[in-house]
Amino acid sequence: MPPPRGARPMNREDLKKNPISMKLVKRLLSYLTGKYKILLGIVFICIIVASVTSVLGNMFIKNLIDDYIDPLLTRATISGRDAVDFSSLLTWIRIVAVLFGFGVIANLFQGQIMLVISQNVLQNVRDDMFKHMQTLPISYFDTHSHGDVMSHYTNDVDTLRQMISQSFPSMVSSAITIIATLVGMIVTCWQLTIMVLLGTFAMIFFMGKIGGKSATYFVKQQASLGDVNGYIEEMVNGQKVVKVFTYEDRAKDAFDKKNGELCENATKANIFANILMPIMGNIGNVLYVLVAFVGGFLAIQCGVKAITVGVIASFLQLTKAFVMPVSQVSQQMNAIIMAMAGAGRIFKLMDEKSETDEGYVTLVHCKKNGEELTEVSEEEALAHKHSKDYVWAWKHPHGDGTLTYKEVSGDVRLFDVDFSYDGKKQVLYDVSLFAKPGQKIAFVGATGAGKTTITNLINRFYDIADGKIRYDDININKIKKADLRHSLGIVLQETNLFTGSVMDNIRYGNLKATDEECIEAAKLANAHDFISKLPQGYDTVLTANGAELSQGQRQLIAIARAAVADPPVMILDEATSSIDTRTEAIVQRGMDALMENRTVFVIAHRLSTVQNSKAIMVLENGHIIERGDHESLIAEKGKYYQLYTGAFELE
Repeated sequence: MPPPRGARPMNREDLKKNPISMKLVKRLLSYLTGKYKILLGIVFICIIVASVTSVLGNMFIKNLIDDYIDPLLTRATISGRDAVDFSSLLTWIRIVAVLFGFGVIANLFQGQIMLVISQNVLQNVRDDMFKHMQTLPISYFDTHSHGDVMSHYTNDVDTLRQMISQSFPSMVSSAITIIATLVGMIVTCWQLTIMVLLGTFAMIFFMGKIGGKSATYFVKQQASLGDVNGYIEEMVNGQKVVKVFTYEDRAKDAFDKKNGELCENATKANIFANILMPIMGNIGNVLYVLVAFVGGFLAIQCGVKAITVGVIASFLQLTKAFVMPVSQVSQQMNAIIMAMAGAGRIFKLMDEKSETDEGYVTLVHCKKNGEELTEVSEEEALAHKHSKDYVWAWKHPHGDGTLTYKEVSGDVRLFDVDFSYDGKKQVLYDVSLFAKPGQKIAFVGATGAGKTTITNLINRFYDIADGKIRYDDININKIKKADLRHSLGIVLQETNLFTGSVMDNIRYGNLKATDEECIEAAKLANAHDFISKLPQGYDTVLTANGAELSQGQRQLIAIARAAVADPPVMILDEATSSIDTRTEAIVQRGMDALMENRTVFVIAHRLSTVQNSKAIMVLENGHIIERGDHESLIAEKGKYYQLYTGAFELE
């Protein structure tokens, strides 16, 4: 759920200063009141019924003692045995029994309804959080720990579950009980009520002082928990590196430090939280004793006729009923504070700025009639997907209301491009290059030279600081990002496979691809042979990022996934780095077939894979220092020559 229009997004400093801000409370309540007003109304009625029946039951003690028990004890002084109306007593007992029965049923209903509401609210929160996460730019995930992001969906959401299903109804019930009991106390004895209220103000004072301290540390606890989860996620993913470089002891030390911070914050939060209950309980006990003492004193010494034994007994029960919800509020405040800290982190993620897209040029299907292009439906294009008369085209609306269509050819050009990730340290300087349709352009250079950065800019994972990038003579800033990326295929060095069958993972590149097309793509990538030998072939289910496959096999599936997408432009970022030399030679032939009639950008450390490139760009510290084909660069005997001959090695 987006923040209210005009509201400033919350940050961690805001939460430290005021963990339970009204803005945060209103935003969280919007999830409860948005779709569940009727159910909440029923819960509210159930809570009122349960609270009122409890108060009426306590007030019945006065009538029981004054009208029935006391006359029985003193009947020797009363003429006749009919002074006590036992039939009336039975009637009252039946009424109280019915009232308590209603209270039990009401409590049962409100508990079940709140369970349904809480699970649905959490579903909506997770849905909104995940949907918004899909709109975030790559830069967000580059700068945030994956474990910390996961902590939003687990720990932070779980704190909301506890608050909505337990703390929220308990707080509402306590508030209604306090009001109903206060009314009952005033009706029973207003003099004793004043004394109880004075004691209650003391309880509220301590709640405010200690609760504020507890809130600060609960916020820190949630942040530390996310930090610990992020570190664990890094260590789990990097266990092989940890083992190879015997980093275990340092990893333990680093974890101990982070875990120690979590322990310290959690301990302080719970120390302050646990101080509340004894204080509240003791103040309640003191009030109970004072009510008994002062009530007896007023009745015996002062002769206040309105205060009878029944009144004192009833008021003692009402005092317990009044103090108990106040104590429950202090107890539930801990869960609410922790939930608010979790909600603050969740809404902070939701407030992260979505990836902007001002593009208006879209990718559409067209039919060629000579030089003229006519837009057609996706269904018609799929029905004629093997016909050369049906092509992809850029649909370009103009300011005067006209539309033009331009066939997608894969002509990509960079003009004087400068770029910086953080706005401080420049990564690319005045980069210009031309990639004509069907050409293979290779980038070589040391790590950090800017090779992958160029491909990130073509994808618009990041936007350039200065210069221009044109795709088929259209400024890529004018092309909708989804359409731009749909026209690009990419194979990364780091392979990501998803839980599902091998066929599903290949089809990820084109959800409308048939089984036959997926198999052809696998053959093209030289993955068909090993897939056929798997236990269920293409129906073999992969889990844990394809852990049951070798790194090379995972890479081949990723290449097949790009092949089935059939894009006009391919980006291969160290695509064959995890494949042995023999397999690479075979895959390279398939890759050459895949690259035919496509514009291809290749990043490779193995120079043997780029020799047939139309142009090779040698980058160093963000500058293109050499460019040309393999033969011309060898003849220049510059940096590329040194790399190729081994006089200089890539780092």
